[in-house]
Amino acid sequence: MAKIGYARVSTQEQSLDGQIDTLEEYGCERIFSEKASGRKTKRTELDKCLDYLRESDILVIYKLDRLGRTTKQLIELSQWLDENGIDLHIIDMNVSTKDAMGKMFFTMMSAFAELEANLLSERTKKGLEASRARGRKGGRPSLPDHKKREIKFLYNEQKLTGEEIAKSTGVSRSTVYRIVKENK
Repeated sequence: MAKIGYARVSTQEQSLDGQIDTLEEYGCERIFSEKASGRKTKRTELDKCLDYLRESDILVIYKLDRLGRTTKQLIELSQWLDENGIDLHIIDMNVSTKDAMGKMFFTMMSAFAELEANLLSERTKKGLEASRARGRKGGRPSLPDHKKREIKFLYNEQKLTGEEIAKSTGVSRSTVYRIVKENK
């Protein structure tokens, strides 16, 4: 019987450190971690984690929403774990699927996790709609024309590489090539 941890954050800017520290303190001998949306059905490290698990192992997560965001996703995963003789332990709720009460609680919390994700999505959409109604477009502001002209000039001079132009003008290399391509 081994305790195997899984940690996930949704964006590249977020840190996995807190989850990993907690999983290590809990005694996980192996931890799989990734930066990917919980709504994605294919998550590389979760798939590796599930392949690694063996009968009588315990999959340990910090919070339920780290495992998935939809009730269907979580229930299917719970069934797969059960069929393979693997228990799930959720640290922040102190819930284990070893017994009937833990399984029932997991099922209820799965529905709440999906509700929370849906509410977050609705709030985000409403916030964007409110911003648009006030004349804000969202997204990154476009480069000023003088910056675009500078990039085109440097590129046409053929003395610097795209990377060097990017560094000297403070934009990414892909932005340099996008601006050059726009004007061909």
